[in-house]
Amino acid sequence: VLVTGSSGLIGRWIGQRLDAEGIEWAGVDRLAKIEGQGASAHYQLDLCDQSELEQAFTEFQPTHVIHLAARCDLDGKTVEDYEVNRGGVEGLCAVIKATPSVQRAVYTSSQLVCNVGYVPKSDTDYCPHTVYGESKVATEEVVRRLDGGGVEWCLARPTTVWGPHMGAHYQSLLKHIKKGTYFHSGSGALYKSYSYAENIAHQYYQLLLADKTQVHEQVFYMADYEPLSLRDYANRLADEMCVKRSPTVPLPVAKLIALCGDLLNA
Repeated sequence: VLVTGSSGLIGRWIGQRLDAEGIEWAGVDRLAKIEGQGASAHYQLDLCDQSELEQAFTEFQPTHVIHLAARCDLDGKTVEDYEVNRGGVEGLCAVIKATPSVQRAVYTSSQLVCNVGYVPKSDTDYCPHTVYGESKVATEEVVRRLDGGGVEWCLARPTTVWGPHMGAHYQSLLKHIKKGTYFHSGSGALYKSYSYAENIAHQYYQLLLADKTQVHEQVFYMADYEPLSLRDYANRLADEMCVKRSPTVPLPVAKLIALCGDLLNA
């Protein structure tokens, strides 16, 4: 198995799962190999560098590919700022097509190919509301246009992933709850799907094992079984940290605070 983005949160946990299963695997990432990973090879390269990517595939000869590498922040101004999510995937499909050993590839997209709350009518009914979401639409369009490199393929749309090694962006929620600077907006219930890192690694592993008829050209939403109430989730986190539960601010007041923040940023 070859895993792109192997030094990221999901990649680290997938690597641990492959280690536990005794499966030989290689990592591809712009960052160095994570200490303790059991990968038999690690290729530190930019996914957009197709020649280096070709060399890695030629040397390792994978039978399966899990593609995770991407730019995932929301700071980009144009889709071109997320070239790895389009051009990088295009190059990856070409390399997969040129590598006869590859049998299956799992390409990672995002739930943000559709706006929150939008229910798509089909797998290609897109409604992104961020530039990042648009870049992941481009990811999916490339995979479909190039038939995933001519092998068995599927698309994964993960939700928010949490757990050990998660980035500072997600850790900030814990910090604000602990400091008492987090508050609930409005009294209504808001539910969101999350995925614990070890759980999503298990799901990716199952996509490698499943029969072709169950995965080929399919789209999978990756999340834990039940959506969580954000209010209950934050309150339980506060309880675990032995701090006061977060207060509730009326929705009009929360919107006013947000507007003031927008004006200050402007």
